[in-house]
Amino acid sequence: MRYLKVSLIVFLCWILPGYAQFEIPEKPELQTSVYDYIDLLGNQQKITLSNKLIRYSDSTSTQIVITIISSTEGENINYLGAQWGQKWGIGQKGKDNGILIILAKDDRKIAINTGYGVEATLTDALSKRIIENIILPEFRSGDFYAGLDKGSDAIFQVLTGEFKEDRTFDDHQGFPFSSFLPFIIFIIIIIILWSRKSGGKNNGRGGRRHGGLSPWDIIILSNMGRSSGSGSSGGGSFGGGGFSGGFGGGGFGGGGASGGW
Repeated sequence: MRYLKVSLIVFLCWILPGYAQFEIPEKPELQTSVYDYIDLLGNQQKITLSNKLIRYSDSTSTQIVITIISSTEGENINYLGAQWGQKWGIGQKGKDNGILIILAKDDRKIAINTGYGVEATLTDALSKRIIENIILPEFRSGDFYAGLDKGSDAIFQVLTGEFKEDRTFDDHQGFPFSSFLPFIIFIIIIIILWSRKSGGKNNGRGGRRHGGLSPWDIIILSNMGRSSGSGSSGGGSFGGGGFSGGFGGGGFGGGGASGGW
């Protein structure tokens, strides 16, 4: 499943380069837990939330980072989060135990993205429940700090096995299409690569030039697609101190969930 998620992200970054307009900021010198690029939270709120997340990291080594932006500039917030967490290397080296929460205020969307080291515990389903049942009710009332604060507490509880809530979220769901989506995307990738490769062979000498892209070509192109984005977050303010040892992980392969209000 992990490799299917990676394939899905790479595939979408390849076929939708014109829509990926958000430019992820460079890894900051101060590697802390709260990055509010639009000053949505008050200074004391940022400091309080940041210090809580840093204390949690000091005691568990799991790094939870919150980024607040205006808009993803049309980019899917889940895939942006996976790319962002990977670029910054959120989490501990060798553990990939990072969690990135992205709040896009003007889009009215939020996403929780997980590194490989925590996605087995903080599953996609639990991330979705935290968003829908804990975070979004606070956002709908206009209290963004309370939503992020309570959402962080719920993540703590999940990672320690203490999270309890009314599991009625999926009671009225239909066919679980999302469970099969990675497999469908994987098949589409194989078909496209095969068709392009076959088409190249019919072009005579130099077929590789006109043929299909290899998986390595796709990975390179997906990374190149971010170099000229127009949606850079710019400035902003950060609260609290920094993580001990800074970022050193990564391993974000598409785990997590998102929601809107």
